[in-house]
Amino acid sequence: MQLVFILEQVLNGLLIGVQYLLIALGLSLIFSLGGIVNLAHGAFYAIGAYLTVLLTPTIGFGGALVASPLVVGVLGLLIERFLLRRFYRGDPTLGLLLTFGLAMVAEQALRMAFGAAPVPFGIPLWLRGQVFIGDLIYSRYRLSILVVALACVAGLWLLLTRTSFGRVVRAGVQNPDMVAALGISLRPYMTAVVTIAVGLAALAGTMMAPVTGVHPAMGAEILTFAFVVVVIGGLGSFWGVVLAALIVGVVRGLTAYAYPPATEAAVYGLMVLVLLLRPRGLFGEHIARFE
Repeated sequence: MQLVFILEQVLNGLLIGVQYLLIALGLSLIFSLGGIVNLAHGAFYAIGAYLTVLLTPTIGFGGALVASPLVVGVLGLLIERFLLRRFYRGDPTLGLLLTFGLAMVAEQALRMAFGAAPVPFGIPLWLRGQVFIGDLIYSRYRLSILVVALACVAGLWLLLTRTSFGRVVRAGVQNPDMVAALGISLRPYMTAVVTIAVGLAALAGTMMAPVTGVHPAMGAEILTFAFVVVVIGGLGSFWGVVLAALIVGVVRGLTAYAYPPATEAAVYGLMVLVLLLRPRGLFGEHIARFE
């Protein structure tokens, strides 16, 4: 029974990890291609969760699972087109201040619209229940989150490695000047990257709303750990971010079981250890324009 309980904590840790992963992949892509540290990324996670609360009574949770990331993705597209685009070649501090301001505006707007108290939101009836795997009993909804997140990661990997779009994005990450010399404008690609990244954050918010609850500060709370995942995984590394997210999630899950007060300290300790041994992160790449 002890082993089964530990395995359940590992699965819960993986659930936390995929939550970080969907946010961290977008953070890594936006910074690698555009050079902007998007402090507003957590806000899109929160907006996705609130949209799910609003849309579920009308179109059901399944419809909200599709509509919420699409709506937030369009919002991200507009923000990239009219705000972020101005700062790609400018002082990185300006982009940092812009996204910080956007995060503050979004959080306060959610407080004004929905109040500061958490909004109750339960697991949909058709996803309730348990799955029995031998002696292990696990939530059907949590298992569904793991499956959807795995499908998203696989789809994003295929997009970046098996399409012409992905080849241009990867080239733009490594050497945007060379891409420009070939007559290829990175602007539409950056717009697409921001839209996808923001949509993934909203999808994470949609799926985690019944698990973590919905409140205005939920984006700020998760953003710090998403940045930790990016740092541990390494800049520009897709699989580095994936591995880092899963490791961080499992570390949090097992620490919560062994010694709950040290849960957050264990994550930061892991980051320090990785940076001491590998300053670029687990699989950090050499990116010419950041050297």
